[in-house]
Amino acid sequence: MPAGKMAGKRVLILGTGMFALALANEILTRPHCGLYVIGLVTERDHGSVHALNIPVLGEITQLQRIILEYKPDRIIVTLNDQAMARHCHSLVEEKFFRQIQVDDGEEFYEKLTGKLAIDTLSQRSIIYSQDFQLPAHTLYVSRALSVVFALLGLIVMIPLMALIAIVIKLDSPGPVLFIQKRVGMGHRPFNLLKFRTMLTAQEKTSEWAGDNAARITRSGHILRKFRLDELPQFINVLRSDMNIVGPRPHPVSNYELYALVSRNTPESGDQIPYYYLRCLVRPGITGWAQVKYRYANNLGEEIEKLRFDLYYIKHYSLWLDARILLETIKVVVMGHEHRY
Repeated sequence: MPAGKMAGKRVLILGTGMFALALANEILTRPHCGLYVIGLVTERDHGSVHALNIPVLGEITQLQRIILEYKPDRIIVTLNDQAMARHCHSLVEEKFFRQIQVDDGEEFYEKLTGKLAIDTLSQRSIIYSQDFQLPAHTLYVSRALSVVFALLGLIVMIPLMALIAIVIKLDSPGPVLFIQKRVGMGHRPFNLLKFRTMLTAQEKTSEWAGDNAARITRSGHILRKFRLDELPQFINVLRSDMNIVGPRPHPVSNYELYALVSRNTPESGDQIPYYYLRCLVRPGITGWAQVKYRYANNLGEEIEKLRFDLYYIKHYSLWLDARILLETIKVVVMGHEHRY
C-alpha cells in the first residue's frame, strides 16, 4: 500500500544507510504504533533509489523544500553529526516554528523496539556515556533478591523437580541433568545445570536449537515449552554463577566466535567489544532477550539477541527486572512455542 494512503503520523527519516532502513522496517512491522514512513532523505544524490518500497524524496540540501512539500509530523535523524552540521538550523526552525517533532534515531529506535542500535554506536558514545555504569547498590539488591528467590524456588519446586527427574529417566536413556560450560560475569566460565531435554549426542553437534530439534525428547518438548528445564539453575544462582534475571550465558565453545562477530557489526566503523559489555552483569535464568525474542538459530539471530541484552544492561534497574519476571511467569503459565 502506498505510504501516502495510510493513516497515522507522517514520519520522515533523514538517512538511507543500513540503520535508517532497519529503523524504517521496524516502523513498518508495527502498524499499531500509529506511524508510517513517507520517505527517506539521503546525504547525497542516489537517483531514484527505493528501499522497502519507501521513496527517497531528495537530498539533505533540499530538506526545507521536502518538508514544505510532504508535511511530515515527525522527523527522525539517522545521519551523523558531520552530515547534519550544515542543516541543524533547518531542523531547529522546523521544530519550533512548524511544531514538527524531531527525534534522534538511536533513542527513537530504543524506545520503539526495546533493543540497542549497536550498528551506530561509536567508541566515544560509550566512553563518555553515563550508561553501562551499573549502580553498586542496585547490583547488591538484585543479588540479594536473586538468592532469596532461588532459595524459595528450590523449596517450593523440590517435589516438581523430583517428578521431572523421574519422567526424564523413564522417557529416554541418559542422565537427568545436562551440564554445559558457559561464560559468566567477567568472562568467567561455570557449569550450567539444566534438565536434559534431548537424546544424548553420540558425536559433536551444533549449538543452534533448530539444528537439534530432532533430538528433543517427548518430555523435553513440554519442559522447554514451560521453561521447566531451567529449574536446576536455582542452584547456579546460589553458587553465585547466575542471577534470576540477566543475559542468558553462552556456551564457552562459542565464546570466541560471538566475541569476534559482535565486534564487527557497527555501521559507525568502530570496533567495539560488545561482548565485554554483555559480561558486566551475572547471566540470568531469564532475561530481556528471552521474553522479547526466541532461541537463536544462526549468528544473525544471535546478534539480534545481543541488541536486547545490551538494552537491558544500558537500562538496568530493579523495575526492568520485575517486568522481565512478570513476562517470564506468563510464559511459564501459558507456555511458549519455540520457533526453530
